[in-house]
Amino acid sequence: MANTLDDQLAELEKEATTPKEDFEAERLHRKQRLACGLRTMGRLHLAEGVPGHVTVRDPEFHDRFWVNPFGTNFKLMTVSDLICVDHEGNIVEGEGPLNAAAFAIHGQIHQARPDIIAAAHSHSMYGKTFSTLGKPLKMITQDATMFYNDVALCNVGSGAVVLDLDVGRQMAETLGDRKALIHQNHGLITTGGSVDAAVWWFIALERACQSQLLAESAGTPIEIPEAYCEDGYKAQGSDIAGWFQFQPFWDELVAREPEFLE
Repeated sequence: MANTLDDQLAELEKEATTPKEDFEAERLHRKQRLACGLRTMGRLHLAEGVPGHVTVRDPEFHDRFWVNPFGTNFKLMTVSDLICVDHEGNIVEGEGPLNAAAFAIHGQIHQARPDIIAAAHSHSMYGKTFSTLGKPLKMITQDATMFYNDVALCNVGSGAVVLDLDVGRQMAETLGDRKALIHQNHGLITTGGSVDAAVWWFIALERACQSQLLAESAGTPIEIPEAYCEDGYKAQGSDIAGWFQFQPFWDELVAREPEFLE
């Protein structure tokens, strides 16, 4: 029996990374998490209009990913709404249009990083505003340290609607082995080993950007010493920690809006 949070997280990580022989069961699991992640971002007002996309890699066909169809409200997303797209941009399952930017960005990220299971992006207010400054996230709060040395900055194609695959490729290259990217004059992109982690990182990075904008508008924020940043990252910056942080959102949606599961 797990007695400490570390023990519990270790057990959760073991469960989350156990290979599934039943691809259909794992596919349904990932699609349910994707629908939940989209609804959560919608409920938190992180999506405006039609821009924004969250993807999850198919467990069986690794050159395919599931994504929300273009123009469908995040807050109303269901499993049956999702579409499956291959790395050539073809819709291989499901109905509904594909957001070309989702393919240009996420397709390149999924190809460049086989370890990435999911990626999240939307035109959130504080993320897109912070991105206009062209500067890095500062370690000024305990929560920000979960991104210590783990956020890339990219100015390639800044401000343009990302439809060019070469821009998407350069964004993926800039991301490198980090979990998050700030795309100048555009916004935030986060990744993870699960939809849960990718969406949580997006929520947390959006809030970190908001915190820095507020702090710098009031004065000069005091940055956290490097040693504490390292400790903060070790405690809350891992993929399983991101997965764990998302679980209250999952529990709430299952209790209040179980129709998303179908």
